[in-house]
Formats: sequence, structure tokens, C-alpha cells
Amino acid sequence: MKFSAVAALALEPCYASAHYFFNMLLIDGKETRPDQYVRANTRQAKYNPTKWVNVRDGMTPDVADFRCNKGAFSSAPRTQTAEVRAGARLGFKLAVDATMQHPGPALAYEGDGDWFKMHEESRCWCTWDKDVVEFTVPKDIPDGEYLVRVEHIGVHGAHVGQAEFYNSCAQVKITGGGHGTPGPTVKFPGAYKQTDPSFNFSIYGGFKPYPMPGPAVWTVWTGGGSGQSSNSTGSASEQPTQQPTRQPVPVQPTSTPISNAGSGGPKGCARRHARSFK
Repeated sequence: MKFSAVAALALEPCYASAHYFFNMLLIDGKETRPDQYVRANTRQAKYNPTKWVNVRDGMTPDVADFRCNKGAFSSAPRTQTAEVRAGARLGFKLAVDATMQHPGPALAYEGDGDWFKMHEESRCWCTWDKDVVEFTVPKDIPDGEYLVRVEHIGVHGAHVGQAEFYNSCAQVKITGGGHGTPGPTVKFPGAYKQTDPSFNFSIYGGFKPYPMPGPAVWTVWTGGGSGQSSNSTGSASEQPTQQPTRQPVPVQPTSTPISNAGSGGPKGCARRHARSFK
């Protein structure tokens, strides 16, 4: 995706103030009420990003609250659980008519103590000016209660160690699912490290591939069974025994750097209620 130097310069003033947060779940395109199914955070300003540098509200990707944002676990008792069919289209919408005004990837995870990735939008500008991250729930996911974790990562300041994380979680109960084994799984915190190339990447100074953070997206074979695979059809016996190689995603850079860049896993979810997930 091309992005001109003129456009990049025009957008520079937006970077300092264009913060946002997700507070609404969409189910098959239908909006729900703000905070009805999405756990509200308790940050001093709800739109504050999570960072390793110039930390706000004591939030870094290394603290326990990074799972669903600061204070979100305390919101669990007053957050409803949405019943969602496997194969449904889910989305997370930003609050107060905001749009994503930072370049960077969008990701969606599902789980609890163990998280698997359902979705990723990879090119640095693919989320630009959008207000929703949308994805499809895998049809082979086992029935049960889960947390769905959405995340947008602003990488405009990553070249100076200031990647910005915007994330929220929704409580869902999956029905009509299958018998897949989601994976690979990761922990939050723990999945991301400050030294990861994804969070020290520069969108400036020439075209180069962007290394996606986290594990590969869980994909399901249509011929039966599940595992890490391509989206092509095939039988269970054809499933690969190794995880696929993750290739960096090409990124069209801007030309001018920004100054002062601002326990239980999927198998156990049916035995727990989403409100109890930490």
C-alpha cells in the first residue's frame, strides 16, 4: 500500500493526540451497547496507550493488566457475556467516533490464560483511519466461554522504542463449534518482549518488511481436523507437522520520522465463566 511523503507530513500533527480505545462489540455487523460485552478499563484517560517508554498509568506490556487493559478484570462482574456462533463475524469498534490514526498492525486473540491468534492485519497502513477491527470466529473452535482480545499497535514511534498498544477484551460464549485444537498459544504478559523486532521497527527510510508480533494465526483444515496450515483445502492426513514459516510483511514507509513520538486455556473454557477470566 503506497503512502506519499506529502500525506505523511500532513498527518504528523495527528500522532501526538490520536489515541483511542475499543468499547463496543459487533456481532455479524450489528452494534451492541458500549461496554455491554467489552470490559471497561480504569485508566486515568481511557484512551491512554500502553508503552515501554514514557509509561502512563503504570501500564507496560510486562504487567498482568496487559491482558485486557488496566483494571479490566474489575469490570468483569458488570460485563455481559455475548453468545456467538462459531463462524460468526466479530468486530471491535472505537469509542467516541475515533479512528485509528497511527500506522500499525491489528490483531485478535481468543482464550484466557492461553491465547491463540485468530486474525491479523499486517501492512502498516491497512488500519489507517478505520474505526473497527473485524474478523471471523473459526468454525472449528470448541464450544465454551472465552475472552476475545483485540489489539492495535501504533508503530509510528517504534524506531525509538515507543510502540503503542491499544487493546480491550470482550466476554463471549461460543456455540455450534467444532473439535479443533487452537494454537500455537501464548501468554499475556509474556508473548511480547521489548526487544522484539516488531516493536523496534522503523517505517522511515526505505521500503522493508514488517515482522508481525506474536504467534501465527490459527487456521483450520476444511478436510477435517485443525492445525497450523495454509487456507487451502486438504485432509487431516495432509496437515503439516511444523508451524508455518512467518514471513515479514512488506511495508511502504513514510519519508520523515516523527519527533518526540509520543490458567485455563481453550480446552478448559467450557468449565468456567468468562467473568472469572483474568
